[in-house]
Amino acid sequence: MAAELKPIRTKADYKNAFAEVERLWGAKAGTPKGDRLDVLATLIEVYEARHYPMDPPDPIEAIQFRMEQQGLTRKDLEPLLGTRARVAEVMNRRRSLSIDMIRRLHKELGISAEVLIRPTRDNEAA
Repeated sequence: MAAELKPIRTKADYKNAFAEVERLWGAKAGTPKGDRLDVLATLIEVYEARHYPMDPPDPIEAIQFRMEQQGLTRKDLEPLLGTRARVAEVMNRRRSLSIDMIRRLHKELGISAEVLIRPTRDNEAA
């Protein structure tokens, strides 16, 4: 019989849960092993979120990532941000996003408004 499921509180608990996930990997959904895999994955996710939080991306990094995903160019951003010069200013971190730009980027590219309203990281090359 498998060990009782419990919250992951220590690194040892985390390593043991991860090892069990590896043993159960590929278990069919809806079976006892598949259900156990789902629960362990959720417990691991909670532990990782608590102990290894990730900062949300910088707005410009988020825009660049979405551009790469969708094969977009800076020219494709013009309807969302304004003129070619305005796009360059925003993407080079010389101009902040306006509320209207944030709304358009969120609506058209599906980028989280929460990410877009964050301050941009300073350009380290400057």
